[in-house]
Amino acid sequence: MTVVVPWRPAPSRIPAFDFVRSWYVRHLPEFALRPVDTDDDVFVLAACRNLGVGGAGLDEVVVINDADTLPEPAALRAAVAAAATSGRVHLPFTEYRWLGAEGTAQLRAGTAAEECTFDLVRGACSGVYVTTPRTWAAHGGQDERFRGWGFEDAAWYLAHQTLLGEPPIRHDGRVYAMHHVAEVRAGTRYDANAALMDRYRAAAGDVDAMAQLVAERPAVSTS
Repeated sequence: MTVVVPWRPAPSRIPAFDFVRSWYVRHLPEFALRPVDTDDDVFVLAACRNLGVGGAGLDEVVVINDADTLPEPAALRAAVAAAATSGRVHLPFTEYRWLGAEGTAQLRAGTAAEECTFDLVRGACSGVYVTTPRTWAAHGGQDERFRGWGFEDAAWYLAHQTLLGEPPIRHDGRVYAMHHVAEVRAGTRYDANAALMDRYRAAAGDVDAMAQLVAERPAVSTS
């Protein structure tokens, strides 16, 4: 089972990525992590996710796992088992826990993830996805016009809900996001992302409008 990890090294993120890799070895040894990046001048999460999914067979199940996020094994395995035939993307969590600096330090010191200090992120729809390339393509994947940080996951969620007729399928469980230096979410690029997100909000629930918005995208990365 392939786990695609969007990854461009940054000093504050390396410890989290190393922990995620060791976590998979200990708890999910049947899953093989594959870091993915593009040649964009900035890190484009949407492009990395599209590229990673596009490298699989049309009906092969692929896990997309952020480089700082830990899934719970039972929920991930349940999502993988269901994703092959559902025609929907699966999220292996109903609760997204941001561990912050304190909780991350506790985790690295050996505290069980579920016992670490955390902030609950309500409405989270990112971190770990489970899909097939067929399902990913059916609603356009993620929009690579979101460059740098911000909004690509929320826009994707609206596209999925509108074009596939329902939100992604969630499985009972938690994911745990580890601390790192926060990215700057300001400036011209961030403002452009926010403006594009406004267009997704306006199209939400309107199949024709959403399909037109998705059709404007550049071709999805495949190499």
